[in-house]
Amino acid sequence: MQQKNAPQKTDLRQLTQQFNAGETSPVETCAAVFDRIEQRNPAINAFSHLCIEDAMSSARASEARWKTGKPLSPIDGVPCTVKDIVLSKDWPTTFGSAVLGQDSPAKDDSPIVARLKEAGAVIVGLTTTPELGWKAVTDSKKFGITRNPWDTTKTPGGSSGGAAAAAAADLGVLHVGTDGGGSIRIPASFCGIVGHKPSFGRVPAYPISPFGTVAHVGPMARTVYDTAAMLSIISSPDNRDWHALKPDGIRYEDHLATSLKGKKFGYSLDLGHIKVDPQIADAFLNAIKVFEALGADVTEVASPVDPCQSIFHDHWFAGAGYRIRHLSDSQKAQLDPGLVEIAAQGQQISLHQYIEAGQLRAEMGAKMIAFHENYDYLLTPTTPIPAFDAGLEFPAQSSDTRWTDWAGFNYPFNLTQQPACSVPCGLTDQGLPVGLQIVGPKYADLAVLQAAYAFEQAHDGDFSVAP
Repeated sequence: MQQKNAPQKTDLRQLTQQFNAGETSPVETCAAVFDRIEQRNPAINAFSHLCIEDAMSSARASEARWKTGKPLSPIDGVPCTVKDIVLSKDWPTTFGSAVLGQDSPAKDDSPIVARLKEAGAVIVGLTTTPELGWKAVTDSKKFGITRNPWDTTKTPGGSSGGAAAAAAADLGVLHVGTDGGGSIRIPASFCGIVGHKPSFGRVPAYPISPFGTVAHVGPMARTVYDTAAMLSIISSPDNRDWHALKPDGIRYEDHLATSLKGKKFGYSLDLGHIKVDPQIADAFLNAIKVFEALGADVTEVASPVDPCQSIFHDHWFAGAGYRIRHLSDSQKAQLDPGLVEIAAQGQQISLHQYIEAGQLRAEMGAKMIAFHENYDYLLTPTTPIPAFDAGLEFPAQSSDTRWTDWAGFNYPFNLTQQPACSVPCGLTDQGLPVGLQIVGPKYADLAVLQAAYAFEQAHDGDFSVAP
């Protein structure tokens, strides 16, 4: 059933201008967000925990700063959410699980949450995730099924599905996601929002994910500008992450407007092997025309990456196996059966097999470096299919046996650690969003956001708030 009566979307720039002018306040804004959560969240189940008292306290402190003209940052007082897999000092982090999470508040903030709090952001709640973020849809035994605001019979995707659903329903402005195999970009595509998987190390993480160096942390929002502004805050350094990149000192949101004239885009509809739904293909090919109209040099290319599902499985499944290695049989019985299955497979991966996967991964990365010597960007659909029925790991009546069977546009670029952004590019006949994926060279986060911004401004659709 489709929801109706779309709310007016909350835009970061407009909101902070209103704070500065005294036309509205962080307290009023926070209260309005909780009103919308009360109205819309029962149907979509995007939150595992609401931080009402703490959020209102933070909003009052922010309001006092704005009144004296001394906000902490451009996002001071702005409502945010945090995925319930990222440590937040004031609240328990459950990892979507009755077994893997913690009952007491975390002792430390993760780097991303620390940076948001330091910037004065108002964290309104923790968003749902499948257990350990292991799959690309969002449901769990502990919190039930999270649903897509565009059509509540459909999945929002995952594993950052709660964040995407909250963003699409206007239940907050900025949203923390994680992406180990598409977990930011897939739900961004299914829910019609923007999701950016940064270059690995761009956003510091702590503690390190059991899924290792395929796991990224990044921003999700309804617009490219908001996504870029969030990245400017959360990419600040943190010495707890030894993978963290040296800060580039860029305020991304200040450098988005640029010409794409003469930029070289290679596009692939199927990466050489992925079956794509015809409506996804139509929306994607129409998006290509937008880049051509912007003066870009756009060329169809052979896939620069070979099929790599087995390489990804060796990394992903091994991480799952490591994470639950100490659980008893009775504890495992309380987990999502699919998580238990991939963990069992991961525990059978030999050391030689794991090392070989790393070698093959390195070859993939080298191929993408060579590709970007000739092309500034690679364009693909974000997903080959639109959102399917909620509560399923893969579409009914499909031949798929795991979520990775339909997520082949995403995990290659976790393996290569490149920046990749999903931006809305259309709707299916059933009114479900379609996402365009823009991939850039490693560390070229600004360039990817610039291309996404140019497309967003030129495209005639606005899919950022679900009806």
